[in-house]
Amino acid sequence: MPLNTGRSYLAIPGPSVSPDRVLNAMHRTAPNIYEGELVEMTKTIIDDLKRVAMTAQNVAIYITNGHGAWEAANCNMFSRGDRALLAATGRFGFGWAEAARRQGIEIDIIDFGKNGPADPQRIAQALEADKAREIRAVLVTHVDTASSARNDIAAIRAAIDATGHPALLAVDAIASLGCDELRMDDWGIDVLVGASQKGLMVPPGLGFIWFSDKALELSQSADLVTPYWDWKPRGIGAEFWQYFGGTAPTHHLYGLREALTMILDEEGLENVWARHHKLASAVWAAFGAWGQGSAIALNVADTKSRGWSVTSATIPNGGAGALRAWLEAEAGVTLGIGLGMAAPHEPAYADFLRVGHMGHVNAHMVLGVLASMEAGLQALDIPHGTGALEAAARAVWK
Repeated sequence: MPLNTGRSYLAIPGPSVSPDRVLNAMHRTAPNIYEGELVEMTKTIIDDLKRVAMTAQNVAIYITNGHGAWEAANCNMFSRGDRALLAATGRFGFGWAEAARRQGIEIDIIDFGKNGPADPQRIAQALEADKAREIRAVLVTHVDTASSARNDIAAIRAAIDATGHPALLAVDAIASLGCDELRMDDWGIDVLVGASQKGLMVPPGLGFIWFSDKALELSQSADLVTPYWDWKPRGIGAEFWQYFGGTAPTHHLYGLREALTMILDEEGLENVWARHHKLASAVWAAFGAWGQGSAIALNVADTKSRGWSVTSATIPNGGAGALRAWLEAEAGVTLGIGLGMAAPHEPAYADFLRVGHMGHVNAHMVLGVLASMEAGLQALDIPHGTGALEAAARAVWK
């Protein structure tokens, strides 16, 4: 008898759970898009988007998802034929590179594998070899949503600066914004890419680009930019419609306003970071226990190099796929697939999964997922160590 009747839980790394308050804020008739409440509210949203990214510089809002935000960043940074250096630590690093190549940008990729962070010194060496200073920007994910590897952005910035190379530092923070500690200005980030559907707790549909004054100046000569993707009117437009390239995404804005209030003014950004770290630690502790005497393992071994919003893991011999199927059918819990770890047609594809713990999540939600996973491992006779739930509970409450 399945026990999945009731409210299901989508424990994937985005879309994350949207708070009822956010959904209720969106559940309204469309407002006047020319003046009044919406215009004034948007001013506060722009200010708070800067707060959540820890920047005093510029931000642009797009009606798009993360892939569209990549394209927007590329359009404003590059001209056709320009070069970029990309540090890949998982599938989404390669995804950004593929988008850039299709736009006519030459991409040099340093592949750091799927199980850990980028080495800042190897990035520095690549820049030092660029004697003609052709590389226009270094692209890197903060947390790769597929591998869950987290990069040390401040160290990468320091390595770039040590070479004296003028390249911009562009960071994909789609999986980390509002979850992991992130400080755009303090870390010297020039371009930051984000989206609404993960740590910001709003349904998919909004993409964001934060950009430094240096990046703004460089964008003046970028010939890939088009009217819609141009960040200049969106970031410094004189008229309200310019912020959105046309009609505003009204209902998403109402939801975003509520989410930013919850993050910044009620819980507090540093408390949000701490909550995500604590809940991630519970997931890691459970996997550590399950892995004792078995082949179950976290994808990233070094605790300091794991993102706080998503955990990628392996349960070999098809165990991950079997557990995912059991959880959805029997317990009403959906885990994420193992993106980029193996091709869908390969048998190893079923050996990987991801647990999302981002956004509007708390202890009972994460511990409930882990307890359901423990039940699934037992029901499927998948070899695993004991004491996972006790270890997770200790990680939460210690």
